[in-house]
Amino acid sequence: MTENPTGPPRRRDAVRPGDRRGLTPALLPTATRFSERRRAEIRRRARDGTLDRVRKGVYLPPAREAGAAARRRAEVLRRIRAVDVRLDVDHWFSHTSAAVLHGCWTWRLSDVVHLTQLRPPNLAQTRERGLRRHWTDLPLRDRTTVAGIPATSLERTVVDCARLLRPAQALVVTDSALRGGADPETLTTILGESVGKRGVPRAREVLALADARSESPGESILRWIAHDEGLPAPEPGLDVGTHRGTVWVDLAWPEWRVAVEFDGAVKYSGGEFGDPSARVRQEKARQDALEEAGWVVLRVLWDELADPPALAARIRRALWHRATR
Repeated sequence: MTENPTGPPRRRDAVRPGDRRGLTPALLPTATRFSERRRAEIRRRARDGTLDRVRKGVYLPPAREAGAAARRRAEVLRRIRAVDVRLDVDHWFSHTSAAVLHGCWTWRLSDVVHLTQLRPPNLAQTRERGLRRHWTDLPLRDRTTVAGIPATSLERTVVDCARLLRPAQALVVTDSALRGGADPETLTTILGESVGKRGVPRAREVLALADARSESPGESILRWIAHDEGLPAPEPGLDVGTHRGTVWVDLAWPEWRVAVEFDGAVKYSGGEFGDPSARVRQEKARQDALEEAGWVVLRVLWDELADPPALAARIRRALWHRATR
């Protein structure tokens, strides 16, 4: 996040909070099917580490992405590809598998592949390791293709995830989908059609809280923690006037002038964010400007999300001190 004292205030990527940005569909790896003709080639590539067996008769390049979360997503995509090339029944990848295909954010992603089909699976299919088959009447409205393979629509994916996942995980998916262009009216329609099914009350709570202005998984998780711990609802992406110009804060309680900034490690890792040391200096100057404007700024790290009561207590203390001044 940056400030601009002379021109229109913009974030570092020239996108204001809440501006919709199309999701980037996943890139699926190419699968190699076993055949006698390719036996020697597959054996050689398995030995040199350029292929490994993902499912019976299906080989793909290993996941080599940096970072545990990126590797987990890559592994899920490998399993999706391996499942797809082996299935001969109509199917649509769904739930978290579809979320990954659409390019939604995820948090604590399971490596289980989910798919939806139109008829009940047989007993053997229900026991397939690492694959969960859901069966239901799937309207044409809720079917699409992503990266060349069948998947549930973005809106159906959101509702399925909101019914299946823990609320913080579901809010991460839902916020990113809304930011990426999911239609709120269609979400409401699909949720209404799901009345009586498992997880609907939880999904309703998640969708009511979802906000396209959330700009990262960490911000979404913070908002769920605030909600679940009974804190006043924060405003995402608030712009604040300072002597350095307008700056945006991740979450804010403007009545008390308390802001929370989520510091993901990637912010200081270089790459698209620029030189890490320069980034630290910019963030310090930015925080100084907010504090001079009368704001209390709390910085939150990933590991603090693992203890919601402690994090909520920290925020509650800041709000209380400002309210009693």
